[in-house]
Amino acid sequence: MKHITFTFCLLFSASLMGQGFFIDGGVKAQYGGTSLINTAILDHPDWNYDIATGVAFGGKLGFNFEDHGITVDVMFGEYSSSFETNNGNDNAIVDWKFTDVYLLYRLSRFRGYFELGPKMSFIRDVENTLVDGTIRNDTEFYNDNAFSGVLGFGTYLLGTDGSFSGIFGLRFEYGLTDIVNGAVATEAGYPLAQADLYNNGYQATNNFFAGLVFELNWGIGYYGKASCGARGKFIFL
Repeated sequence: MKHITFTFCLLFSASLMGQGFFIDGGVKAQYGGTSLINTAILDHPDWNYDIATGVAFGGKLGFNFEDHGITVDVMFGEYSSSFETNNGNDNAIVDWKFTDVYLLYRLSRFRGYFELGPKMSFIRDVENTLVDGTIRNDTEFYNDNAFSGVLGFGTYLLGTDGSFSGIFGLRFEYGLTDIVNGAVATEAGYPLAQADLYNNGYQATNNFFAGLVFELNWGIGYYGKASCGARGKFIFL
């Protein structure tokens, strides 16, 4: 009976507190434009950038206090970068598979959110499609991991509390470190696999993403101090 009374008091107190401290988890997906940005390619007379897209799926764990939170995302997916010759007849494509781990600060207020923080990418597999159609596994020419900066914002489509919510937003990511292993890839001209790419000096290759993100969240539990006199306790939903 005491346990039932405490649970009732804790839930009632948590509702009075508004949001309080709570943990939530969710599933998410993102889709958008992707590329490998390299100034040597931008300056090269034979190449232009073409449109490429990528998709990722994963999950999220959030630690929240009122409007502020820290979220940990783990995403799995495949992105692409496409390069077009100046004559418009040929394309070279880079496809890379990855596991991304995000650590983001999130501010949720007025049915919207803003997020900012770093991302670490673990590169699992890279394929280069050359202009003649040859497909090569060139993972060895790329670093095992890379770091990016992440900026996102959006709106709550469903709910705003800790029990359930659905959000839709925009996310932008830009690589802070070189995704290409310059020590072994400079002479071969990666990411294009064109030997004269770095005639004017080596340039780093930075991964880029800009696109849509959708997320569904469920509350895992709250921490609260019951007004009935008991000590604070974490309760699972």
